[in-house]
Amino acid sequence: MTHPASGAGSPLHLNRPRGRDAWRFARQFFRSPMTTASLVPSSSYLAERMVAPIPRTGDPAVVELGAGTGAFTAAAQRVLGGRGTHVAIECNREWARLLASRYPGVDVVCADAHDLLDVLAARGLRADVVISGLPWAAYWPKDKQPLVELVADSLVERGSFTQFSYAWSRWAPPARRQHRELRDNFEETVVSRTVMRNFPPAYVYFARRPRC
Repeated sequence: MTHPASGAGSPLHLNRPRGRDAWRFARQFFRSPMTTASLVPSSSYLAERMVAPIPRTGDPAVVELGAGTGAFTAAAQRVLGGRGTHVAIECNREWARLLASRYPGVDVVCADAHDLLDVLAARGLRADVVISGLPWAAYWPKDKQPLVELVADSLVERGSFTQFSYAWSRWAPPARRQHRELRDNFEETVVSRTVMRNFPPAYVYFARRPRC
């Protein structure tokens, strides 16, 4: 369900970054906007939407791409409640160390998202759910296989992939290209309603059942 915006004060308050996380995000965004999706971490409202496909029973394998400082990690851990396996792939060494210290139950890997298949193969896993906090620009690096294809290859037959983007960019060429990639690689792609209680407002792609 989309949560209406509420409360007074700056819109940034919606995202409620802990401690120095807002400063960390801003610094990394200006250093590397190709790999950092935002100036600020995502809100808990967006995080809840992102982790919705995680099964509430059993022992699923959940993988995060671009885990950042852990906005989606925390939400995924709450849903898992100690079940299954949770792998977080983060290319930024500082953030990977931070994630490992904050979430000792998460298998944090400092690697590029395009190493996804190798990371899972080393653990003998296929993913039930992949959650991505990466910007669109990270999906098509030169001389590498499109990341959406790798994600589809990493998933079990009825697996799910979630990716967020900002509402203002929905009709921009990169977003339209991404939507085509998802339709080409998954049997079903659904776009959520706008999550207004995030800064900036965002929406989520839910892609299900990879085409194998």
